[in-house]
Amino acid sequence: MKTKTALAVLAALGGADAFWRMECHGTVGVARIDPLVNPGEVAQHVHAIHGSSGFSETATYEDLINGQCTSCAVRQDKSAYWAPALYFQHDDGTFEYVNQVGGMLAYYFLNTNKAPNADQQIVAFPKGFRMIAGDSLRRNYTVGNPREADPEKSRWAALGQTTQGDLEQRALGFNCLNYKKDPEGSLARHYLPEKEYLDQNCADGIRIELMFPSCWNGKDLDSPDHKSHVAFPDLVMDGGCPPGFPVKLPGLFYETIWDTGAFTGKPGRFVLSNGDVHGFGYHGDFIMGWEDGVLQKAVNTCTNPSGKIYDCPIFDIQPRHEEESCRMQTPVMLKNEMVVGKVGAGLPGGVMIQEGPAPATAKHPVSETASVSIPTVTYTPGVKPTGTLNLPGQILHETTSSTSSSADIQALAQPTTTPAPIPTPEDDGKYSIVRTEYITEGNVVNMIVVKEAVEYVTVTSTTVLAPKARRHLHRHGRRHHH
Repeated sequence: MKTKTALAVLAALGGADAFWRMECHGTVGVARIDPLVNPGEVAQHVHAIHGSSGFSETATYEDLINGQCTSCAVRQDKSAYWAPALYFQHDDGTFEYVNQVGGMLAYYFLNTNKAPNADQQIVAFPKGFRMIAGDSLRRNYTVGNPREADPEKSRWAALGQTTQGDLEQRALGFNCLNYKKDPEGSLARHYLPEKEYLDQNCADGIRIELMFPSCWNGKDLDSPDHKSHVAFPDLVMDGGCPPGFPVKLPGLFYETIWDTGAFTGKPGRFVLSNGDVHGFGYHGDFIMGWEDGVLQKAVNTCTNPSGKIYDCPIFDIQPRHEEESCRMQTPVMLKNEMVVGKVGAGLPGGVMIQEGPAPATAKHPVSETASVSIPTVTYTPGVKPTGTLNLPGQILHETTSSTSSSADIQALAQPTTTPAPIPTPEDDGKYSIVRTEYITEGNVVNMIVVKEAVEYVTVTSTTVLAPKARRHLHRHGRRHHH
């Protein structure tokens, strides 16, 4: 993939503020696993998972830190980062996994507090810390008129729009990527545009953005809803922490680019793995997995304005091919589930599409026909910030570090080699793909594709599958580069 004009997604932070972006080029797994919401059992929907190979349905800090590898660039970071996968529903009703482009970026913003707790120092996530941002069951936007841009941040409090529920909705963004245009602002659009708009305006895909709470109550490593022990500052990405949350944490911000452009011209629609076609229910999960003491040391010392992990001497950076080859152990109960490529006539797990505006249900309901009104979208360049704050709706603009360049920045989001997602094996039309497995021999990755013959028998409108498994080997000579 050719390097295009610079992608203005980085924050130029001055004074005491700083940041770095954790590059997670590899996807450690794509599966219905969620140790926070569904510990010890199969999760409701599929997640794209990055980080430690020790991830599992019961993962703890100890499990992550003892993992054999991480799909992120820094070896000392074996945290787990995961969020819903994106699928495309063809007009015949079948679903297909949408590939990621370049994996995921996890920004660590070191934004100091504003009044009344401006002197509070940033504290690293402690061992055992876990949290969720967003609400998987949300199917509507309730903060003002979604057809209009967010009001000025200075007016949020006067408008009564600084509750945690309000800020949570504004912590989500769907950034239309077209590198021939000026970039949109981060967190400026809070819903997934319809496919027609994506086809016409977003040639380089959609970047889904998610900000996590960065204020902590200072005592609980988790909470029953995995949210109540943390809170957003009053400007989402920056600002003052609310009462009861005196401890300032690093501001965690996920960015994932999905290759929606691969489906340009094909009739259908995009849908998240949790059955959400509008994106209001996008969310992310995090379990801290940094080696003891490393994250706090990085918070205190990694303040190079470039935001590049390579500019921090504390970090042990691994070659990119090691990131991309890291895999978790898929539970036996999920090994045969089709979650990538063409997955069949329904979302994995039988998840039904629930359009809203009422909240979705955690269990699988009967398919509904109600819908929520979505505004007509427009492409609006983001506002360039005038100060050092990171604010929703603004461009996280480039830095002027002598150690970074526009080409370097763009290369992070657009790899010159094959993107990080799991390769999609060819479908010959005679057999359905059951699963793929990978065996690495030196610098060659062998992809084993397990297929099954499928016979369809129609009985009172019910499709019955009669699988007959067979195995064959695709050998892909993939040279590792770093």
